[in-house]
Amino acid sequence: MARTSSVRWLVAALSIATAALVGCGDSGDAPPAMPDAQLTETIPMAMERASVPGAIVGVWQDGAAPYVEAFGVRDTSTGEVMSTDLSMRVGSVTKTFTTTAVLQLVDQGRVGLDDSIDVYVPGVPNGDTITIRQLAAMRSGLPDYGEVVIPLLPSQPQRQWTPRELLEIGFSTPPLFPPGTAFDYSNTNTVLLGLVVEKATGRPLADYIADHITGPEALDHTSVGDTAAFPAPHARGYTRTSDGETVDATDWNPSWGYGAGDMISTLDDLSVWARVLADGTLLTPVTQHEREEFQPAPSEGSGSLYGLGVEYQNGWIGHNGNIAGYQAYAYRLPSEGKTMVVLVNSNVDPLGVWNLVTEIVSVVSPDHPWPGPPS
Repeated sequence: MARTSSVRWLVAALSIATAALVGCGDSGDAPPAMPDAQLTETIPMAMERASVPGAIVGVWQDGAAPYVEAFGVRDTSTGEVMSTDLSMRVGSVTKTFTTTAVLQLVDQGRVGLDDSIDVYVPGVPNGDTITIRQLAAMRSGLPDYGEVVIPLLPSQPQRQWTPRELLEIGFSTPPLFPPGTAFDYSNTNTVLLGLVVEKATGRPLADYIADHITGPEALDHTSVGDTAAFPAPHARGYTRTSDGETVDATDWNPSWGYGAGDMISTLDDLSVWARVLADGTLLTPVTQHEREEFQPAPSEGSGSLYGLGVEYQNGWIGHNGNIAGYQAYAYRLPSEGKTMVVLVNSNVDPLGVWNLVTEIVSVVSPDHPWPGPPS
């Protein structure tokens, strides 16, 4: 469960009292205090500009009391307030789990980063030259099936998609460029990586993630949402249709995301996961180094870089997600020992949420500002 505000304030007060007893000689070793009041003032104003009904925000500084707060409402029809323990859909943060699974298999010698995808999945355009590494780095050239599927969601919200159906849509358009020559963010890449995990292990992707990632790290409230089922308690989520209407998308089936975007998590779990991801806890140092061979990803932000299923945003390592009704940001700033997780129950204005995160980062780490928005 997330720490409540009253407990957080008590911990902070005790920390201050303890520091006073220690004396001036040790004060230089203490981490800077979290700018709680400034965050609490900044976040609601940024939420209003982004048309976000509710948000859960956590910032953790190593050695200091965390900032964990809920803002706004979880349900616009009832006015029920947000709380810090709610489950939320996390969209493309899922990609960090799927690529971690693949990289674990690399460590086990069951998958090679420079294997061609046709070793595992037949029928992929350029499949004899596209490598596992290029898929994880978003450099395969395969078009994104989401360009077709996402506009269909309002009219088919309960459709149960299969990975093969998604790939057929992605393969129906010619490749955008020769493999390895450019960056293009495509869900098709990570769906293929999910199938690589299933081929190499003989097990469903969801089972592998549970047994080898979320289980070992005690991420008890993180799961693969391969149907419309949604664990309670959760926030209602809101999206905007092509005709400009804001609708409740909470119970839309996320199976269209498969290994690229169908997972569910909580603030506390993602705070752990962001650290695991940045530290490489579940990988060998050699494979973590491969993951962090970051390359320019201009469509993901001004100056953004992308590794193997992970972003580098001016020192912040992690990933964001955007799925109907929800957005998630989970990042670690190793140089300052900080972790940040932001969960919101709307994707009506993705740029507005990017700006919300920008404002949070400007408060908690002015030396590592959030980059300009994606193109």
